[in-house]
Amino acid sequence: MAFSRARAEGRRVVISGMGAVCASGVGAQKLWEAARDGVAQIRPLKTERPYDGRIKIAAQVPDFNPADYIEPNVLPFCDPFTQFCIVAADEAVAQAGFGRKDIAGPRTAVIIGSGIGGMTTIEDGIYRYYVEGTRPEMLSVPKLIPSAAPATLGMRYSCHGPTFSIGSACSSASQSIGLGMQMIRQGLVDKAIVGGAEACVINATIRAWEGLRVLSPNLCRPFSKGRNGMSLGEGAAVFVLETEEAARARGHAPLCELAGYGTTSDAKDPVRPDLEGASSAIALALEDAGMAPQEVHYVNAHGTATHANDITEAEAILRVFGDYGRVVPVSSTKPIHGHALGASGGLELAIAIHALREQIAPPTINFLEPDPKCPLDVVPNAARKHKIDAAMSNSFAFGGINAVLIVRHAV
Repeated sequence: MAFSRARAEGRRVVISGMGAVCASGVGAQKLWEAARDGVAQIRPLKTERPYDGRIKIAAQVPDFNPADYIEPNVLPFCDPFTQFCIVAADEAVAQAGFGRKDIAGPRTAVIIGSGIGGMTTIEDGIYRYYVEGTRPEMLSVPKLIPSAAPATLGMRYSCHGPTFSIGSACSSASQSIGLGMQMIRQGLVDKAIVGGAEACVINATIRAWEGLRVLSPNLCRPFSKGRNGMSLGEGAAVFVLETEEAARARGHAPLCELAGYGTTSDAKDPVRPDLEGASSAIALALEDAGMAPQEVHYVNAHGTATHANDITEAEAILRVFGDYGRVVPVSSTKPIHGHALGASGGLELAIAIHALREQIAPPTINFLEPDPKCPLDVVPNAARKHKIDAAMSNSFAFGGINAVLIVRHAV
C-alpha cells in the first residue's frame, strides 16, 4: 500500500462546512434528502426566451430570488453562477462555525471551479448586440469572467490568499477541492474556500449540448440498459477546508476528513473518455489517501448515462478495485440533480459526505435492467443502509481531465 503524503507531512485536511444550491433548492440537506430518497429534481424546462429545441427538461434551481440572499450593492456584479456560489458559500462558512470575517486574511485561499462562467451574461450581451442592436450591459465583463465567483467570495470574506478559478469542464469543482487540500497540506495556506458553480441552462447552451447528442429527452438512466444520455443541471457547492488541528483547537467538529485526491489527463480525445486516464486518477486518489480499494465502501460515480462514459467508468473501477468493484455500492445521482457541469463534482461530493455520515448509499434511479458492460452494484432505484468508512467521488470531464476525491470519517 502506498504511504499517504498527508500522513507523511502531518497536516490532515478536514471539511468543516459545506453548502449547496441546485435543483432541489437552497441547502446541502435538501440535496441529500432528494438523493437519498430518489426524488428526481428534473422538471419541464423554463427559459427567459422561447426555446425551439428538442430537449424540454432540465434540473434548474427553483424559485430562486437572489435578492433574498445578496446585498443590493453586490448583486449587480453577479451573474447567476456567482449568485449560486455566494449562497452556497454562506451556508458552508456558517456551518464551519465562522463569522463572515473570521475566515479572513492572507492564509485563506479561494478556489472555485466553473466550466464556462457567466453564460447568462454572455448570452444576454450577444442577444442585445446582434438582435436588439444595443450595447451589452455595462458590467458584463466583471460578471461573465470565470474568476468572478472566487473574486466575489474573496471580497465577501476578506480573504487575501491565493484566489482563482479552475476551468476543467466537469472536473472543475473536484480539481478546485483537491488543489485546496494540497495547498493546505503543503503549508501554503491554512484554510480554503473551494467548490464549483455553474448556470448554463439557457437557450444557446442547451442547443450546443443537443448538438453533441448526449442529452436525454426523457429519463436519465446511468449504467442501465436503455440509457440515452443526461439532463443538464445548474447550481453550486462550496466547502470550507482547514487542518484537523485548527478545527479541533477552536472546538469545531469537522464533517469528515478529505483524505485523497487524484487527477490525470487522458491526452487523447476531446469527447471520448479513456480507460487509462480514468483508472489512473482513481488509483492516484487511493495512493494519496494511503488506502486499499477495499477500504472504500461507497463510490459516487460520474455516471452521466451516456453509452461511452458509463462503460469506461465501470471498466476503470474494475481495473483498480478488482472483483471488489463488482460488489462495492456505486451510484450515480445525476438523475436527481442533473449534470451541473463545473459544479457537479461539488454537488456529488456533498452527497458522498452525507452518505458517509449517515451510512446510506443513495440510489441510481430510473434503472431498468443491468448492462452486462457495466457489471457494478449500482444500488438500483432504492437507497441502502451500508457501513461506510470511506467514500469516493469521481469526476471525468470532456477533454479527458479526470479528478477523484476520497473522504473518510474524521477521528
